[in-house]
Amino acid sequence: MKLRGTLHCMAMLLILAVTACAAAPTQLPEAAPPTGSSAPAYVIGPGDTLDVFVYLAPELSASALPVRPDGRISLPLVPDVVAAGRTPSELASEVAGQLRRYVIEPNVTILVRGFVGAPSQQIRVIGEAAQPRAMPYREGITVLDVIIEARGLTRYAAGNRAEIIRRDAPGGPVTKVPVRLDDLLRGGDISQDVRMRPGDTLVIPQGWF
Repeated sequence: MKLRGTLHCMAMLLILAVTACAAAPTQLPEAAPPTGSSAPAYVIGPGDTLDVFVYLAPELSASALPVRPDGRISLPLVPDVVAAGRTPSELASEVAGQLRRYVIEPNVTILVRGFVGAPSQQIRVIGEAAQPRAMPYREGITVLDVIIEARGLTRYAAGNRAEIIRRDAPGGPVTKVPVRLDDLLRGGDISQDVRMRPGDTLVIPQGWF
């Protein structure tokens, strides 16, 4: 009798263990986080402001160093270096290469403090914007972003006759993309909030009076 009771208890424990395992949720492995980035490296342009750090050589470093209109910068021992058209890492390698004549294994870091960008990476807004200007391209920038940075339109702007002047390749044919800015700004027509591309120029004509 005692043996039968013991077997019964063992059977019940086995059933409970199997049930618990079946009820336990299956834990799937988490997806690996994405690695790398497809974002292009920033290209330095005239008007940018750079911080140049030479490790253990503060006398060779420089802060708030402007990129001249000719695209060059000047540093102690390195009077003329072409900065425009290069990424910060490319420029750091160039500066380090020139400093090797004077410094053993120089370690150079370039940080961009003020952004303007190379002309091919800029966006321009001209015509009847409150503040016509050039601005650096950034991923996802749209017409509305450009208008906000240009402080809106003047009272004389013919917003619905605006155009984006675009070239898909340097020296290639010009494409004109019409944009109805009045419908976007006053009517809330989001379909007119066109995404900009590097090198685009937004032209806002004057109205006829």
